[in-house]
Amino acid sequence: MKIIRYFYQKEIKAGLLINQSQVINIDDIELNINTNLNKHDKYVIENKLYNVEPIFLISLINKGVITKKINFKQDSIIELNNIELLSPITKPNSIRDGYAFKQHVEAGRKARGLPMIEEFDLNPVYYYSNHSAITGPGNLFFNKKHLNKLDFELELAIIIGKEGQNISVKDADEYIFGFMIMNDWSARDVQMKEMKLNLGPAKGKDFCTSLGPYLTTKDELKKQTSKTKNGNIYDLKMSAFINDEKVSEDTSKNMYWTFAEIISHISIGTKLYPGDIIGSGTCATGCLYELNLTNKTDNWLKLNDVIKLKIESLGELENKIKMEKINE
Repeated sequence: MKIIRYFYQKEIKAGLLINQSQVINIDDIELNINTNLNKHDKYVIENKLYNVEPIFLISLINKGVITKKINFKQDSIIELNNIELLSPITKPNSIRDGYAFKQHVEAGRKARGLPMIEEFDLNPVYYYSNHSAITGPGNLFFNKKHLNKLDFELELAIIIGKEGQNISVKDADEYIFGFMIMNDWSARDVQMKEMKLNLGPAKGKDFCTSLGPYLTTKDELKKQTSKTKNGNIYDLKMSAFINDEKVSEDTSKNMYWTFAEIISHISIGTKLYPGDIIGSGTCATGCLYELNLTNKTDNWLKLNDVIKLKIESLGELENKIKMEKINE
């Protein structure tokens, strides 16, 4: 399934993408009400709270209330080009961003004449991002202080589907509910100043993270999934475009750390919950910072640039850069 959140006829709704060009609203689907539902699930259904926060759909899908074989009236179908897509998730419980692509780290350090960090091979590190600064496709309005060296980051993100703690690598993939494209926007000049204090990133990254264009459930990626002793490898082509010019290309199978290893490490002594989001970290060539170091250039995103991130089977996440208006 491909879960979307969208604006249509002055309302925000949750729905499913039924093909490449058409959408059905959850309200118009015949739900499979069963005895597995608890009071909370029933309350969500009765009050249609999934339109407010699609995270509520995770429980309903896990319990078979919504399945791939959905029934709906043909006259309830909406054309995709008639709606405004929003982030499929609005306020996740948490958002962690990893550092899983070794090629990205090596390239950046090599370009600066630095050796690779030996500790990279010990554990899949991550940091917490701002779970209240989630955006989706469309225009993004940035503060002028973030526009001096604004950068994109091409990433693959997962969303956790069930609660767990001290999860083994062997079992960790079972905790993944679905996948999204993620753009971890970065103000590099701010970030570089902050990181000299050996803490962060903070203000250089906490202002915006884009997710979308939809949330694809794990079962949709069976053909691109290979099982290994270190967890599943997902072979998804990844690319980035600035004003329709391709600037980045990689594949998610190049992740040095699998999502299973990342989940297992995060869950040591810490409980993961449905709705938690984990990013892969930037793929190789997946940001201007790395490209500038490698090519000895000084290119950054500018006002009105259009950035499009593509990941195989997950769609295209497109944003246009604008400046926010501040009343002074």
